[in-house]
Formats: sequence, C-alpha cells, structure tokens
Amino acid sequence: MSTSPPHAAARPHWPRPSAWPVWVVPLLVLLVEFFGAMAAQHGATRDRAWDRGDGWGRGHGWGDGSQGYGITHLDALGFAIVLAGPALLLLRRRCPVPTLAATGLLTGLYFLRAYPYGPAFAAVGVAMLGAIVAGHRLVTWAGTAVSVAVYFGITALIGVPFDQRGKPGVLFPVEEPSVGGVSVVVGWSLAVLVTAELVRMTGQRAAERDRTRAEEERRQASEERLRMARELHDVLAHNISMINVQAGVALHLMDGDPEQARTALTAIKDASKEALTEMRSVIGALRAQGETAPRSPTAGLARLDDLLDRARSAGLTVDAETAGEPRPLPAGADLAAFRIVQESLTNVTRHAGPGPVTARVRIAYGEREVEVRVEDDGRGAPLLDDHRGGSGIRGMRERAAALGGTFDAGPRAGGGFAVRATLPLTGEPADAADPGDAGGADDGPGDPAERDGQ
Repeated sequence: MSTSPPHAAARPHWPRPSAWPVWVVPLLVLLVEFFGAMAAQHGATRDRAWDRGDGWGRGHGWGDGSQGYGITHLDALGFAIVLAGPALLLLRRRCPVPTLAATGLLTGLYFLRAYPYGPAFAAVGVAMLGAIVAGHRLVTWAGTAVSVAVYFGITALIGVPFDQRGKPGVLFPVEEPSVGGVSVVVGWSLAVLVTAELVRMTGQRAAERDRTRAEEERRQASEERLRMARELHDVLAHNISMINVQAGVALHLMDGDPEQARTALTAIKDASKEALTEMRSVIGALRAQGETAPRSPTAGLARLDDLLDRARSAGLTVDAETAGEPRPLPAGADLAAFRIVQESLTNVTRHAGPGPVTARVRIAYGEREVEVRVEDDGRGAPLLDDHRGGSGIRGMRERAAALGGTFDAGPRAGGGFAVRATLPLTGEPADAADPGDAGGADDGPGDPAERDGQ
C-alpha cells in the first residue's frame, strides 16, 4: 500500500502584515511620527534668523541660504495628536471606517495648527490602507476626496500667507492653499489609495490561491481515502470469501473425510494470514507519517500464480492462458488487471453454484493494451445486477474506466458468467514508475464483487 510523498519543507518567510499582532503597526507608526515630528521641528528652526524689523516671519532664511517656514512648536495638543493617531490604529481591524474618520480629523487638526510637517500623515495613510483592504473601498475613496476638499476649503477661508505660517497668537495659523501644496496632498492621497488597491488585489489573489490549494488537497485526500477503501474492501472480500467456502467444506467433511477437512482448515489459515497481512499494509499506510515508499509489494500480474493457487485451494478448477509476450505493465494497468481477475474469481467462488466449476483466466498482451478475460461454467445466478447494493462489478468497471479502458460482464450463452476488460497501456511500467499504489499486499483487494449485487 502506498502513501503520498511528503510535501517539500516550506521555506521560512516573514508573516504577512495582516498576521502580525495588532499593536506592531501602531508602534512603528508612533515611532515614525514622533521622531519625524521632532526632527522636522528642529529642522524648521535650525539657523533661522528672525528679522522683526521687516515684519513677523521675514528673515534671512536657512543657514545655507534656502528659505525656511514658520511652525507652531509642538505643545501638549500637538503631542496628544501625535500619540492619538497611532493609538487609534489599534482599532483598524475591528472598526476600519471609524478609525479612518478619526485619524483623518486628527491629521487635519495637526496641519491646521501648523505644526511641523514631518510624517504626521502616516497614521491616516495606514488607516486608508486598512479600510480598503477590509473592503470599504467606496467609503475610503469618497471620504478621502471630500476630506481633501473640505481641508483646502477651510484653509482658503482662514489661511495666512505662507511666510506667516505658525504665527503666534493665532489658533489655526495654517498657510493658504497653493498649487504646490494642493498637488502634493492630492498626489500623496492618490498614491496611498492606489497602493491600497494593489495590496487588496494581491491579498485576494493570494487568498484565492490558498483556497484553490486547500480544495485540491481535500480532493486528493478524498480520492486517496476512496482508493484505500476500495483496496481494503477487496482485501476483505476475497479472503473472507475463501475462508467462508473452506469453512463450509471443512464442516461438511469433518466426519467423513478428516484429511480433506484438514486441508480446508489449512487453506483457512493461509487465507486469514493473507487477510491480516493485507489489512496491516492498508492500515499502516493510513498511519504512516512521511513515508515515501510502500512496505509491501505492489499487487500486479506478477503475483497472478499465487492468486490462482488460492482459488484452486478453495475448490475451483482454474485454467490460465497467456497470449502475447508478457512484460512489465504500467502500474495502474497492472494493478487493475490483477484486481479484476481477483474479483472475478471471488465472484465465481461465491456465486457459481454447486460444483464442479471451472474458471478460465486469459491474459492477452497487445501492443497498446492488455485484455483480461475470466469465464466460468457455473450454474449460479444467471444475471448479475450490480445496482442492488453490491459494488463488485461496479468497482471493476470503475477501475477500467479510470484508465480509459472498456469493461463488459454478463452471463454466457452456454451457461456461466464472463468478464472481459480491455486496459490501455499508458504511463511507465510498474517496475520503473514510482510505486504510487502499493496495493495492499499480497493477494490484494478484491471487491466483494458480488455478481448478484449483494
């Protein structure tokens, strides 16, 4: 019985930001905003020479000759805004829209107060990203557009000339809007929104890939469980059928022919041993962790003689014939051919009626296909309807169909029953291919192919 190969070890990688603890991003934003604001405040006043004689705010510029700008130095309100923005981001996953609205108001208040530029927009940028990724796209786009328009509308009404920005004694000493300032804010807003959309689409594609991969793994697991169930079913059906027949023979001959009864009991012992071996193989495969190769031989036509000997020990007369040149077959065709013969012989044992019964097994090797034919001359049920609850004939038909072959089963004109399957030879030979189906062990599965559907 084979087991699926273990998955390759996953490469270590950083978890996605969405998987980080909720406090990590707010902490990073806090550090960026706080130290950025302090650096911006220091830079705005560095080497600035104020010339009170020429009017407030007009001076000689930066030490290097460039023009500086006025600011309102960070006070208690300024520090509260710098701290409150990142703190609100702790709610970005549970309440993305309220978080966006609150951080937007705080950011607008920060700039209306003419505090140092710095990275004060970081908190609202993260909130915009979080809202779009959470699916609130329309609210975020519309809210951003309205907020930008309202902000510049307010600054157009209350703004002061740029050289008076941060003038003491004014509650909101913000500069008047300019083409450059509007362009920077609108450009930054669009950049954040577009980036957020790209992040959202990337996350959706990743989630879709994960869903597809999970569905594929579930499908493969379901197919593997179905295959193992079929193998286990075949194991029990074939061996238990043999045990049942031999037990009946032993009971019948116990008094009149003790030696023959002993032979039947020996056959029961061998069949039960085979059944236990098969079951251990199947169950071991189910329990295996990371096993890459089967621990027992793959069921195939190479073990056909053992299968025929066990059928003969059950009292059947079995004639075997091989046409063409025997050769290694692809693993799938090899296993299917073996199981079809096994199931057919199980059916003969159980349903052919009172003996003597002769079964004829013919394996014909063609260039591109192998034909399996099993016939008997029994006088059991003349019509085998596998739609009344049984799964033997249906299981054989499914095996052939899975390989793209054909399958026929029905009563023979002169009495008895015939099974014929044609299996195309595609893929690598069983001895060259990876053992994908170490089918359960020795005499492998045999669907309790009950010809009468029981």
